[in-house]
Amino acid sequence: MSAAAVAKVQEVREISRVERIGAHSHIRGLGLDDNREPRNVSQGLVGQLKARKAMGVVLDMIKEEKIAGRSVLLAGEPGTGKTAIAMALAQALGSDTPFTCMSGSEIYSLEMSKTEALTQAIRKSIGVRIKEESEIIEGEVVEFQIERPVTGTGSKVGKLTMRTTDMETVYDLGNKMIEALLKEKVLAGDVVTIDVASGKVNKIGRSFTRSRDYDASGPQTRFVQCPEGELQKRKEVVHTVTLHEIDVINSRTHGFLALFSGDTGEIKSEVRDQINCKVSEWREEGKAELLAGVLFIDEVHMLDIECFSFLNRALENEIAPIVITATNRGVTNIRGTNYKSPHGVPLDLLDRMVIIMTQPYSENELEQILKIRAEEEDCEISKDALSILAKISKSTSLRYGIQLITTAHLVCRKRKATEVTVDDVKKVYRLFLDEERSTQLMKEYQKEYMFDHYAMTGWCTRIVMF
Repeated sequence: MSAAAVAKVQEVREISRVERIGAHSHIRGLGLDDNREPRNVSQGLVGQLKARKAMGVVLDMIKEEKIAGRSVLLAGEPGTGKTAIAMALAQALGSDTPFTCMSGSEIYSLEMSKTEALTQAIRKSIGVRIKEESEIIEGEVVEFQIERPVTGTGSKVGKLTMRTTDMETVYDLGNKMIEALLKEKVLAGDVVTIDVASGKVNKIGRSFTRSRDYDASGPQTRFVQCPEGELQKRKEVVHTVTLHEIDVINSRTHGFLALFSGDTGEIKSEVRDQINCKVSEWREEGKAELLAGVLFIDEVHMLDIECFSFLNRALENEIAPIVITATNRGVTNIRGTNYKSPHGVPLDLLDRMVIIMTQPYSENELEQILKIRAEEEDCEISKDALSILAKISKSTSLRYGIQLITTAHLVCRKRKATEVTVDDVKKVYRLFLDEERSTQLMKEYQKEYMFDHYAMTGWCTRIVMF
């Protein structure tokens, strides 16, 4: 019984290590050169040169903070890389700029109103860069001594000798400071910073003067110069948080712990008004600055007329992010009305948008994309099989072709081979139908299905006649 239990535990541990490969995990950026010209294949993106160049202009405007409160619409056929370009923009912006990604259908919930869901998404996309001065001790550790009581009970005391290029000082340490230094594994020769107010220890690296020591050091060891000037100095520290995080902290009794609970619920407008006033005060005093981020709404045609009206007003607000939307619809009904409009978006909102169109991929571009996806999924595939997959993707859809990579790889592993061949692709093509073949099959055997549309129409006609 014990052996079986051990085997079960090992099996669970193996499963927990599995990492899911996302649909856009291969994208690293917009693939632009120094002149903001798009390369044909770069950073995971292939083709769509005009759309990527246009998004490069949007990227520059975001970085220069000249596009806040405006909107961009990515429009094109299904499978032409609209979401991929938006994800590439997020990668190009980096981690400092807030980026919120949501689908148009996410706002429909019984627990939260539509306007509240949109408000939270908008405030998640606006960052506040707060500056504060803190007193720190920065220098190279010369010696770190700990004196423990002989009896084994009682608090530890210690001494820390630190130096810069100009001075050297010995500090007496208490139990709390000793624990913080031990936790960071501070040794003689390390360059560290200690926050005087909080006692937080941060190890910057190892001093160049110790680079020739015979201590074993891994490739992650960073060597830095010994600091200059005085040991104790004032330093400006910058924290970046979103407006939504400030809302959550101030609207719950348990403060910042509400960020980890997940269920934020409705936040009162009075709380947001007070936070906006406080942020405005900080901006006037020079303590904080607003950082306009990006809100990406995929499948924007799923929003209804109320949401579009709310977005119209939100874009005119002083505190507004850059709203990037995507849709694959043509002229269709605006949700919640009987009126038709291009892309299912009201005309007054379309006037506020700059529209970027995406074009269908060529067969050569499809082959390049499939090759990148095969590399991302650790799948070795022959050139002939890749060409067949590109032809299939051209006649069906890119998403169908990408799905066949994984299934063909599994068939390949089943026969204990290392490279996917044309036969593997043919086998999975016969096993899994695409939309066109599935529709054709339905038409051929429509009488065999229950509640078939055509059969029901004929049955209703017979009832009327009788």
